[in-house]
Amino acid sequence: MEGQSSDITVTSANRKCSAVTGSARKIKDNAADWHNLMMRWEKLNEEGFTVAGNIVDMRLTRFQGNQLLLADEFSPPSLTSSAPSQQTGGAAELQDECCKLQDVVNKMVAVVTKMERLMTSQRGVQELEEFQFGPEGRKFPLFHSWNTKLFEDSSRVLLESFSQELRLKQLILRELAHTLNSDRCMVYLSCWLHQPFIPTQNRLTLEALLLETGHRPL
Repeated sequence: MEGQSSDITVTSANRKCSAVTGSARKIKDNAADWHNLMMRWEKLNEEGFTVAGNIVDMRLTRFQGNQLLLADEFSPPSLTSSAPSQQTGGAAELQDECCKLQDVVNKMVAVVTKMERLMTSQRGVQELEEFQFGPEGRKFPLFHSWNTKLFEDSSRVLLESFSQELRLKQLILRELAHTLNSDRCMVYLSCWLHQPFIPTQNRLTLEALLLETGHRPL
């Protein structure tokens, strides 16, 4: 969602008409919330990538330092006397970065939890519509062309992808600080950055939601 980072709020200025109420009001609010949560996720992903990169740098630097200590174990004491304090300081900095990454993942958990609530809300709208109008739904769409089921389907697609990506982030969090293989570290960093479970199609799905509900002009 590059270039569209500002929050979307529901006001009279971006309504299709002034009488958006009931199911339409709820669906439009949900679409705005999806946009804002996905923007929040992207910011957290960028923050987490920076922290994860710091962890990899520190971890590999410490490993290389330990290798040098082993190679120099028969060197004169004066050449290695400063190593213990450097290692202790490095461990404290590494722990601090790991705590930062944990905080990022915790915030991502909160984002996905809010997405789950949006899914529950959208499902409730769908059930209400079926109760009022039957399985076929409304005769005329709430907005431009989508029936209520399409809104629920779109929400489900988005939630499933972010839920899977969250599980990947949690795996990377567990493994990153314990990995000494530089190639594996690069794989973890690449996965964090490129988010394989959040395809480009998700952005198109969000844009379709915003267009249909009037948040974006047709």
